[in-house]
Order: sequence, then structure tokens, then C-alpha cells
Amino acid sequence: MTAIRRPRSLRKPARYTLAVVMTAAFPALSAQAADLPLKAPAIPAYDWDGAYVGAHVGYSFGTAHGEVIDGSAFPTHHHFGGAMAGFHAGYNMLLPSRILLGAEADISFPSYFESNALIATTPTAGNMLTERLDYAGSLRARFGYATPQWLLYVTGGFAFAGERFENELAPFKDKKLAYRTGWAAGAGIEYAIAPLWSARLEYLYSDFGRTSVVMNSGLQATSALDMHSVRLGLSRKIDTAGFGANGGELGAGAPAGWEISGQSTYIAQAYPQFRAPYSGPNSLAPTGQAKSTWSTSLYINARLWDGGEVYFNPEFAQGFGLSDTAGLAGFSNGEAQKSNFPYPRFNPSRLFVRQTFGFGGEQETLESSPTQLGGKADVSRLTLQAGKFAVLDVFDGNTYAKDPRKDFMNWSLWAPGAFDYAADKVGLTYGATAELNQKNWAVRFGYFLMDAESNSDNFDMRLFRRGEYVAELEQRYKLFGLPGKLRAIAWINSAFSGSYRATLDNPALNLDIAATRQGRIKYGYVVSLEQALSDTVGLFGRWSWNDGKTEIMAFTDIDASLSGGLSIKGESWGRPDDTIGLGGAINALSRDHRDFIAAGGLGVLVGDGRLNYRQERLIEAYYAYAITPKLTATADYQFIVNPAYNADRGPVSIFSARLHGEF
Repeated sequence: MTAIRRPRSLRKPARYTLAVVMTAAFPALSAQAADLPLKAPAIPAYDWDGAYVGAHVGYSFGTAHGEVIDGSAFPTHHHFGGAMAGFHAGYNMLLPSRILLGAEADISFPSYFESNALIATTPTAGNMLTERLDYAGSLRARFGYATPQWLLYVTGGFAFAGERFENELAPFKDKKLAYRTGWAAGAGIEYAIAPLWSARLEYLYSDFGRTSVVMNSGLQATSALDMHSVRLGLSRKIDTAGFGANGGELGAGAPAGWEISGQSTYIAQAYPQFRAPYSGPNSLAPTGQAKSTWSTSLYINARLWDGGEVYFNPEFAQGFGLSDTAGLAGFSNGEAQKSNFPYPRFNPSRLFVRQTFGFGGEQETLESSPTQLGGKADVSRLTLQAGKFAVLDVFDGNTYAKDPRKDFMNWSLWAPGAFDYAADKVGLTYGATAELNQKNWAVRFGYFLMDAESNSDNFDMRLFRRGEYVAELEQRYKLFGLPGKLRAIAWINSAFSGSYRATLDNPALNLDIAATRQGRIKYGYVVSLEQALSDTVGLFGRWSWNDGKTEIMAFTDIDASLSGGLSIKGESWGRPDDTIGLGGAINALSRDHRDFIAAGGLGVLVGDGRLNYRQERLIEAYYAYAITPKLTATADYQFIVNPAYNADRGPVSIFSARLHGEF
């Protein structure tokens, strides 16, 4: 087995540690080992006995056939397929003969692309019936033969699935949930990659049987469903005896050069009734409501070679933003997606490679994080990155207001509100960046794919003719001995977009901005400041602006934004892991943009049908209480004046509760 090469600065300590471990574990061989050259350690015999948990990702495809009765019978036969991912857990018992007996449960969810959940669409004389898959799972026995590092197995048992049948044509719009049961069978191969970890390749066939539904409109449907799945999985044993004091951590016992961690965040938000004499399609509902979001992420990061790294971040997201993520320019929940998911949806999220070239000299320690492998690196270095990730993973790395899972939740506080950065509906894109880092400054450049059209999940593949270009200069300094950073970002978008003024100037378009779309340029800037005021108090501020002539492509309806606040750690009251955050923002629209909204046009998040324009103003305060070092509960309050820039509506008070765990 070829060893994964560590950075040059880490090789000697790694070899020294290996020699000490071998001497302690194998005293009879110590003398001989001292005379032999050190080699990469072989993975010890894997203990297949015991409980395990894991995650998997793959491709599923199948068929659905039956009939829809709408006065007459409409036979149906559909093929479907798409990416799916999920979780599994089980227990193995290894017999002396090396025969393995086990039981496993699993559940999988479609990806966030709507097409991946779509099973069938059947038009009838007056209706349109759509069948969507929400989840599929099984409870199975496993029977196999295990070697010290390999496992071959067959599996079979009970299968289940949940679906939605939706009649999508007015006036009969309605929905029915359906549950299926059946059987599943398959086979797989599993390999031990580390003392606590194994990887698998598995095929599973599931027959979910036949189900029938009757819609409120009287529409009837019956269908049979089967599915093939090919998937890769990663499993971790949870019986950690003998693997040290840190054996209970997710990443303990991972392969050399790997870091594996995860997070889960639940946010609930609610507000009471507020004043609103009228509402439009993109208005915050004035009657008051409560919504919640949930996300779970896995971070699998590995060193490939000297300076080479790969990062993979599969995520599951579920839930709804208030009013289906509409009605506020500075939206209240940074975890709320522009796509709403009643059941968890899989998102491959980040998948990128990074290459760092060190220029020698002074070194610094890079702390482990979801997007950074820990270790030593030259301060003077060039870092190249390419793949799928978020623009703000690289740019505007604010220390105090950056992550809605941990700090401020409002979109115009954790991000520069007027930065229309390239992204799909869940905030990600494909691109490449280069960063030159020095002791007191850094400069970054990036190119990213833009949406094919505003607020979509499709990217315009006309490379370099379309896309976003970003440049950032970061200056580090000390003020009265306390660290600070000043960042200046300039960006330009070349996108297939519509013009507010061209739409207004042509009444025949009836405010359909899509009719004016063509290749257009949008540009803007961000100035960002962060300053430590003491060891426990930090100040941040941002000013962002864009030209406001063309429609927002990816972020939110803000053309100028000024935000700032304080982050205060709890050492002074004996709670060093707690944090108080106090922040505020003022958001504005350009003249063309506000005229378009006032005439009844719709933006990405705003549009009340008419507009008594005022700047949107908000404050946010939160207290993050550390229950344990890796589990935090947060109480958050936001007060928003002129929601969606409309002085006729609001103000509104939004109350939030957040639970964030890391593992």
C-alpha cells in the first residue's frame, strides 16, 4: 500500500511517533526494528465485530408503471434516476470460521435538484399528476465472509419508501402522501482503510410494491415502483475500546492524512402579526408564522501529496424559510435556502482540490476547519483551488460575522449584502481561485460560473464569456497592539440578465424582466473591516455596493448595504465559550431597481405589488450558550423596519432558536 506523503515539515515527527508506538507494542522486535528502515505501517487486522454508523452516496434509477384515472384511464410507464445519499447503521458478528452475520438499516434521500426526486409526470384531460420520491430505505440482514481487511457480503430484507402525489393544475391543486413497503436484496464489498474505518461499494435492488391514492379532486392513481442503487459508503465503528482517549470522536482512527468531522444545525424562527395594508407575491406574510430549517454536513478532507489536498463536503438540508424565503432583502435565516425541502435533500456541496506552493522562510500553523487541513505552512505561499465551493469560502473571511450556523443569522450581517456573488439556489458554484499570502497581506483572484438565468440551479457554460471575476486585497495590521484586517473586494459579472429600466420603458412587456435578458455586465465592490478591541471583544463593519441596473442573479435584492457590529466572548462572566453578538444593517436599492419593484415587479426575494420606498433597516442580537465545547444553543432576536423597503409594512420582530453541534 502506497503511503500518503505528509508535508515535508511533518515527516520527521511522524516517523519518530511511529517508532515509539512500534517499540511499545512489539518489545520482542524492538532490537531488529531499530536496524531496519522505517516504512509505512500496514493497516492492522480489522475487527469486523460490533456496531458501526456511516454515510453513502450513489446513483439510483428505476421504473414506475400503473395508471391514472381521470374519467378515463391513462396508462403510465416512466423511467427515473438521479443522485441519492444517506446514512446507514448496523451490527456485525464474526464467527470463528470468518463467516459474518449482521443487520443493517439505511435511509437515502434524493439530491436537491428537483429532477432527481421526480418519478413521473402524467397529464390527463384536465389535470397534471406528479409523483415525487421523498426517501427510500431498508432493514436488511447481511451474510458474508471476512478476511483481516476485506469483507464480501450479500444482503436482503425489508424495503420502504415515502412519496408525494401532487395535482399541479388549478383549481384542483392538492397533495397526498404515500408510503410503500417491499423487499430489497443486493451484494457488496468492503475494505478496512483504518483501525476504525471501512469503505464499501454496494449494489441494492428494491421492489417497493404497488400503491394507490385518491386525490381530493377525485383523481385516482395506482403505480408499482422498483429501483436499482449503486453506491459508495464510508463506515466508522462505534465500539472504540482500545483506541485511546479520543476514540469517541468522529475523526479518531481515520486514515493517515485524513481529517473527518461533521456538524448539524437546527434553526427555528417565528414572528407575531404585524401591520400590512397590502401584500404581494414576494411579501412576508403579515399574519405571523413559524418555520424551521435543519442541516447536517460531513467534512472529508485528505492530503494527496506534498501541498496537495482534496475536500469533500456532502450535506443534507431540510426545511423552509419564513414565507418560503421571501419578503425581506436582508433575510433572517442564513440557513434558509431558496429551494424549500419538506424532507431532507442531499447536496454534494463542496468538492474541490487545493495545491499550495511554499516559498520557504517563516512558517505558521493552520488550524483544522471544515475547509482547511491542519498543519504547518510557509507564511509566504501561493495557493490554487478549483472545483465546487462557495465564493465566500475564499473571499471576505470575516472573523466575527461569517457563519449563520454559529454567529449572525441575517443575510446582510454574515455576508456583504450587495455582493451578488455567483451561486446556485443553495449558495454554491464552480470556480478556480489563486491566493498569494505574505505576512502582512494577501491578494486573491477568482473566476466562477454564473447562473444561466436569475435565481436558478443551472450554470452558464460559456466559459470566460460568461462568469464572475473577483479580486480581493487583504491588509493585516495592529492597532494599539491588537490585530485587525482591512479587505477591499472588486467584482464583475458577465451574465445573461435583464434590465430594470428596459423593462419599465416597454409597457408591452408587462414587467416581465425575462423578456429583456441578454449578455450584460454588473459590477460592484466590498470594503470590509475587522478589529479586535481586546482579547474578548471584536468589531466588524462592511460597506458593499453594486451598480443596480440589471437583475440580481444569485444573492438578494440589495444594491447598497452598510453593516457592522460587535462580538463579545464570555470570559468576563465566567463563560469563555459563550458569545454575545450585536449587529445592525441598512440596505438600499438603486433608482432603477426601486422603480421596478414599485411598479409591481418581482425581485429574487422582494415584491409587494407596490412600494412606499424606504431603506430597510435591521438590528440583530444573539447569545450563544456553550452547553459543551461542541454543542451550542443560541437565542436570537431581529427587529426589521421597512421590510422589503416598504414603509407601509412592518416593523416585524423575529425570534429565533438555534442548536448547533459538531462531531
